Order: sequence, then C-alpha cells, then structure tokens
Amino acid sequence: MAEIGWSRANARRQLGRAFKRRGPARAVERRLRPPTYGYDTVRVLQQVWIVAGQPCGKYLAAVIGTTLENMEAHARAGSFGRARARYSPEVHAQLLAISAATIERLLAPFKLSMYPDGKSTTRLRRNQYMEAIPIMSRIPDLGWQPGLVAIDTVAHCGSRAKGQYAFTLTATDVFTGWIVNWAIKNKAARWVAAAMDEIQDEFPYPIDHIHSNNGSEFLNNPVTAWCNIDNISMTRSRPHHWQRQPFVEQKNGAVVHRSAFNYRYDTDTELGLLNELWPLVNLRKNLFLPTKNVTGHHLSCKGKSMRSYDDPRTPDDRIKDTGIMLESQRHHMDELYASLDLAGLTARINEIQQRVIQLAAAKTYSQAPTQHDTFASTIDEARRNLLASILT
Repeated sequence: MAEIGWSRANARRQLGRAFKRRGPARAVERRLRPPTYGYDTVRVLQQVWIVAGQPCGKYLAAVIGTTLENMEAHARAGSFGRARARYSPEVHAQLLAISAATIERLLAPFKLSMYPDGKSTTRLRRNQYMEAIPIMSRIPDLGWQPGLVAIDTVAHCGSRAKGQYAFTLTATDVFTGWIVNWAIKNKAARWVAAAMDEIQDEFPYPIDHIHSNNGSEFLNNPVTAWCNIDNISMTRSRPHHWQRQPFVEQKNGAVVHRSAFNYRYDTDTELGLLNELWPLVNLRKNLFLPTKNVTGHHLSCKGKSMRSYDDPRTPDDRIKDTGIMLESQRHHMDELYASLDLAGLTARINEIQQRVIQLAAAKTYSQAPTQHDTFASTIDEARRNLLASILT
C-alpha cells in the first residue's frame, strides 16, 4: 500500500466497495449525508465569529465556549443581534461540539476578503547602526519567559507609496503573543521612538529585548537611544529575509490588515481614528483570541518534518502562567475580562472601521493603477451591510 499512499483500512474499504458495485465508480450515484447543522446554528455561528473578531476556525473552536458565555452574560445589551431568537439549547450544544474544519466550511460563504492589495515600504539603508546592532538568526531558548518583543511597521498607503501617509507600529511578544499596535504619522525616527513609549506602557510587564528588521525607521539614533535609556537589548533580522520575522509578520496580516484594511490614511482625522481603533482591537486580541506556539518538530507518516504546536490559549492566560505579573495586576486583568462586553466591543470596533472606510475608500480607489471604483464601492457596501445586519 506504500506505493499508492493508502492505509490498510482505506484499501479494505475501497476493495469492498468495488466488489459491491456494478460498473465504474463514476457511474454510482452518491447518497449525500443529511446536514448536521441547520440554518439556526450557522446563523448564530456567524454572529459568534463576528463578535470574536473573525478568527480562523482553529482559534474560534478553542474559544467558542468562553465567547458564548460572554455573549450570554450581555444578551440584554444585544450581543446576539438578530440571531437571538435562533439561539437555543440545541444550537448551543452543536456550537460546543463543532470542529475547526466545519467552522471554516460553514463560514466560507460569509468571508469577504476582496480588499485592495497592500504594499511593502521597507527599504534597507546601510549605516553605522547595522554594524552596531547584532543579527539574531534564530529565537533563543529563554525558558519561554516574556520580554522578547518583535516590532515592525505596516504602511497605510493604499495602492501607491507616494507622499506622506500613516503607519501602524506593531509590537508582539514572541512567547506570549501579547500584541500592541500604535499608529504614527510617518516612519520618521522620532515618531517611532515616541510610539515605543506608548507601547511600553501597554505591556503588562517590562520589555527586555527588541527585535526588528533592517528598516531605516529602526536602525537610527532615536530608537537605539530609547533602548539604551531603558537598558533594552536590540537585535535585527538578516537582510532580505522577511521570514526571519514570522511572529510580527503574522500579526501584520491577521490583525493590522484585517482590522484597518489596505486603504490610504494620510490625514490627522484618519490617524486619530486609527489610534481609537487599536486599543480596542488589542484588548479583544489579548484577552479573548488564542494563539499557538511551536513546541518542537516531528516526522509525519511520510517522513516529512512537521511542526508541533501547543493548545491554543489567549495571551492573557499565557502571561498568568509565567508568574511575571503581581497579584494586583492579575486581579485587575480578571476584573477587566469579566466586565467586558465582547459584542459591544466588537460593535464599537466596527463603528470606527466604517468611519475609516467612508473617509479613505474613495481616494484609495481613485489612486489605484486600474480604475475599478464601481466594483470596489460595491464590495465595501456589501461588507458594511453584512456587518451591520449581524451586529444589529
């Protein structure tokens, strides 16, 4: 069976079916299994997915129980929206038993991913700091203690990287997954250093180590001076190897682009809205959405090296396990988690997103190389209508 890749059980099934049927396999009409999950379950699942922050199926399956508990606790505030009448004990039981693959299959028609393409604005500029800041080629084994923070910037330039536009500075802890985003006016070194002050205040523990790429916004005097003042180590990744920043690059796509999209933000109003948006997105991500960490490697049945992951857990839970937080800090985090209305938080995030889209969508598409304003506006309107119908 090794030649055709079949297991013994699969070979036995295939031979049994071949002996029973008459004619080729393509002539046999398949009897489809009746659907397990009805429309009520799918409708409530869609609401839960939106409230949880649109995570992937594996992450949603890990937190769907706690998300439902939070939504039930704030049901009077409208956490279930129009799906409230469809939520029943049977639907609740089905949602707790649903698998990650089924979540992805059921949500596939509702996932809209048609946004304008983003652009990379990282430019390698050789200077004296490239010699002074060492390269870290691999993440060291530090006992999985928090404090090693990877940072990167995401350009909000739309489809053209000309002129001045806003950036989002993303900082994420490699071991706990705790993330903090902050929008800055441009990539000038003074704005990056000022944003690092804001980011440091948002971390529930001290930052010991900063790891960045080779962008000129990080390899400069203000940023290195900021690290030296607080006695923070600084390293950089290998040039021209974007995969050397996997932890923060993943957050760029899953958090920044998904929450702020790929429109052009170049006004003070849009910058202010981004800095209203990010604290809410950070709060939802750190307290309610899980992450996975690589624990090692193993060989598959075909001899291929595969990564092994731990169970999905929220950054908040991972930090509590390290013992780095004081008792008063842990108590404050527990109270904050219990008091937050996840549906209300998501509704506020969506409200800010709609305001940002209204300000930036038209100018973003007008500057695109190919004119598709009517098609793009239709996508934006469809997305706004979908979220509005779910959250109301």
